Amino acid sequence: MRLWSLHPRYLDAVGLVACWRESLLAQKVLAGATAGYRRHPQLERFRDHPTGIASYLHALADEADDRAYRFDRSRIAGSPDPDLRLTVTTGQLAHERGHLLAKLRRRSPERVDALASEHDVRPHPLFDVVEGDIEPWERVTDDRPPEDDGELRPSAPGTGPRLDATTPGRA
Repeated sequence: MRLWSLHPRYLDAVGLVACWRESLLAQKVLAGATAGYRRHPQLERFRDHPTGIASYLHALADEADDRAYRFDRSRIAGSPDPDLRLTVTTGQLAHERGHLLAKLRRRSPERVDALASEHDVRPHPLFDVVEGDIEPWERVTDDRPPEDDGELRPSAPGTGPRLDATTPGRA
């Protein structure tokens, strides 16, 4: 599950649709309507804000409208809360930018320049940016570089996957 802190304008079609579907799942999880994903770290920032996920989803639907896509707003449980503002750190935005750039290079290279050339990346409309490192709820693993410089960095001990002969697909 990835609930992007970046503005949805940076997402390609696949990313926007995936974010919409995963956010609808998050809405169900937060409402207690599903058994899975209840402890997913991406949901931590929404737990204390009941209208947060609806506001998040409405902003995704706004982006879909701007692209002439049709997202079914009737699936959103609630109206956006214009007074709700959550925060996201500069480190989190930088991390997500690198992660999204890697995805775009693989599946939508025509969208890379717009994100790569933008100095100050905009957050999702629900978020205000504050100085700080990667958010504590983010799970940084060996296959997701925190910056887009092409180098893989080790995750903190015990937080990443084991990379040994028993890991499927690894020698």
